[in-house]
Order: sequence, then C-alpha cells, then structure tokens
Amino acid sequence: MIKVDKHTRKVLIDLHKNKNVSLEGNILKVIDPDGDEEFAAYIKDSIDKDKDNRRRRLEITKQVQSQNKELYRSQKENDRVNRQLTKALDEAEESKQSAIKAKDEAIKAKDEAEASKIEALHQKRKADKARVEAENAKTVAENDLELLQKKTQFELIGTIVRVALWVILGVGVVTTLIYILALATNLDTTVIGSTWSNIIGILLTNAFSIVGTIMGVKYASGKNGEE
Repeated sequence: MIKVDKHTRKVLIDLHKNKNVSLEGNILKVIDPDGDEEFAAYIKDSIDKDKDNRRRRLEITKQVQSQNKELYRSQKENDRVNRQLTKALDEAEESKQSAIKAKDEAIKAKDEAEASKIEALHQKRKADKARVEAENAKTVAENDLELLQKKTQFELIGTIVRVALWVILGVGVVTTLIYILALATNLDTTVIGSTWSNIIGILLTNAFSIVGTIMGVKYASGKNGEE
C-alpha cells in the first residue's frame, strides 16, 4: 500500500472540493488512508467517481463505436450509391454519344438520299430531254422521208405523165401524118379516116384515163399522209 503524507492528503482534498479534480485509475486502490477518515472518504468518492467516469467513457466509447459502425455502413452505402451513380452517368454519357452518332448517321443518310434524289431527277431530266430530242429527230426524219417520198412520187408522176403525153402526141402526130399523106396521094381515106378517128379517140381516152389514175393515186397518197 502507498501512504501519503498529511500535506499531500490536504492538497488532494482541497483540489477535490474546490476544483472537483480527483485522482483516477488503479492508483486509488493502492493508497492507504492511514486512519484519516476524510481522506478515506475522498478515496471512496474518487473511486466511485472514477467508476462512474469509466462507465460513462465506456458508454461513450460504445456509442462512438456504434456511430462509427453506422458511419462505416453509411460510407459503404454511399460508396455503393456513388459507384451506381458513376456507372449510371457513364451509361448515360455512352447513350448520349450513341444518340449523337445515330443522329449524325441519320443526317448523313438523309443528305445522301437527297443527293441521290437530285441525281435521279437530273438523270430523269436528261432522259426526258434525250427522248424529246429523239422524238424530234424521228419527226424530222419522217417529215424528210415523207417529203422525199412525195418528191419522188411527184417526179415519177411527172415523168409518167410526160412520157404518156409524148407517146399519145407522137401516135396522134404519126396517125395524122399518115392520114394527110393518104389525102395528098388521092388514096381511099375511108378506112384510114375511120382508123384515125378511132385511134385519136382511144389516145384521148387513154390520156384522160392515165391523168385520172395519176391524180387518184396522188390524192390517195396525200390523204394517207395526212392520216
């Protein structure tokens, strides 16, 4: 046991009374009051106070530990939530980038479609222009061919008319000369006159028949051309 001198006991008691400061810990268990009742009461109060302080500190420690556990659990939960939030933000950013990329691709596809449409319209216009030019060229060629055919027909008809007229005129002239020669030589002109009249009639009839046939062919050709 530890014995404390009288002066020290007095100082400790005064500190307890005036400052409410007492010894703490296991040292109180080894101090001998040495028959001093006041000091023994001090030691007893100090031990009780120390026990009470220890109990409060233990409760506080338990509370702190419980709070620390709660804080730890809260921190873990916060970390989990933060990880989920970070993951969600990353996924949202990826979705945003994917949406932007899809939008850019859609705009590009739209522009390409517009360009293809414009090119198709341009090609269609070129094809229409070529078709119109071909139709115009066909029309011009048909007109030229028709004119050529008509010109050829007119030339052929003119040639036929001229030849027929020359033949008719020649036969008429020859027949007339023979008839005049017969008259000049005092020959019997009865048969010759009758023959000359028949030939002239036949020639005139043939001449009008040829001219009528040619005019009919010309009229029919013109009508077919108009149709």
